[in-house]
Amino acid sequence: MTGTVYRSINNIYTVKDENGETYLCRIKGKHLDQAEGEYNPIVVGDRVDFVPTSKAEGLVLSRLERKGYFARWNAKNQKNQVICANMDALICVTSAMTPPFRPRFVDRVIACSRNVDITICMNKSDILLTEDEFERFSLYKKLGFRIISVSAKTGENIEELKKLLVGKRTAFVGQSGVGKSSLVNRLLGAEQRVGELSEKYNRGCHTTNHALLLEGDGFSIIDTPGFREISVPHDDPYLVSKAFPEFEEPSLKCSYDRCLHTDEPGCMVRESVEKGMINEDRYSSYLRILESLEDRSPVWSRNVQKNSK
Repeated sequence: MTGTVYRSINNIYTVKDENGETYLCRIKGKHLDQAEGEYNPIVVGDRVDFVPTSKAEGLVLSRLERKGYFARWNAKNQKNQVICANMDALICVTSAMTPPFRPRFVDRVIACSRNVDITICMNKSDILLTEDEFERFSLYKKLGFRIISVSAKTGENIEELKKLLVGKRTAFVGQSGVGKSSLVNRLLGAEQRVGELSEKYNRGCHTTNHALLLEGDGFSIIDTPGFREISVPHDDPYLVSKAFPEFEEPSLKCSYDRCLHTDEPGCMVRESVEKGMINEDRYSSYLRILESLEDRSPVWSRNVQKNSK
């Protein structure tokens, strides 16, 4: 049988089959060949082949190929960690205050996403951004990302946000405390647990401690845990520039085909930054991501060597 993972806790997976029947499953043999070297073999949104062992339980035999996913680097375990998979879109939820708007966090969310349509959602729109913050937020639209401002508190633009979800499975990702679970409450009418903000650090407490697939009216949402910090997963560093479409402009042809846009001679991206054609903070954000990968260079350098053959 084939089913979709709706929940994953402590190696127990809630799998719903194509008839809507739900099973609590474990991995047969506790190992999946497709998950070699990964932190977690199965995540919410995964499609799996499984065999029922009773009316309510089963064993997962294999994981089907993922179409798109959101992943991060798990520093504690030193492995890539996929958070959710097989969604059509991802909405990065941010806020104006408590916690404050952090565009570099948004940049990392984009860099952690693979093969999904991305929207940047500003919650708490009843709180005004500074001029610089608004300019940085608006920049995402100029770069080709969809942006929307909403308020889970007042309901502003909630219906517009819901229109973006229709017919899709969408993952909601954001920094702790931005009101992501409150938005889910508004969109689904669900009773998600919403936590109090940590005033000491002006950051949110974790209100969702595991990803969860939730069904709406004509759409579905994957609610993910809030993140205080996020690191881009181990991968070929040349892929990082894919999260920075301004670097991909046809007119920006660097002297080297595999230019990392750091200190290479003839780099048109760096020249465009110096001329003010590319946002300096975005470029600095890109460099910080590369630096974080360099801390783990023994892994990604092997990937670069393999891909360059």
